[in-house]
Amino acid sequence: MQRCLAERCMRKRRKVKIKKGCLVIITHYGYSNGSGEYYVVIDAEKCSGCGECVKKCPQSALELVSMFIDLDDKTVAAVTEQQRKNIKYTCSPCKPESGKAPCVLACTEKAIWCVWNTQ
Repeated sequence: MQRCLAERCMRKRRKVKIKKGCLVIITHYGYSNGSGEYYVVIDAEKCSGCGECVKKCPQSALELVSMFIDLDDKTVAAVTEQQRKNIKYTCSPCKPESGKAPCVLACTEKAIWCVWNTQ
């Protein structure tokens, strides 16, 4: 089961971590290119699905989705499909490199953060 979930996430261009035989869904939405790394990272285990990050995102880049985690459907935050390949441009007005993006500050569970390394 764990392998199947990991393969499904990788097909959707998501990075997943496997710790001691246990699948931990930490999704990196974004990309890296010659100008740097640009990711919005969401830890599905920590995410409560409250939607505060979705409400606070001025660019409407986040949505709530249902994921199959630990044999259960769970509602978690995710970057919208249309914004995933443009994340550098979509999120840059919020200054994610500062660690003070509205979505990050809104998350009481600390389930969302940004990796923003320009070269």
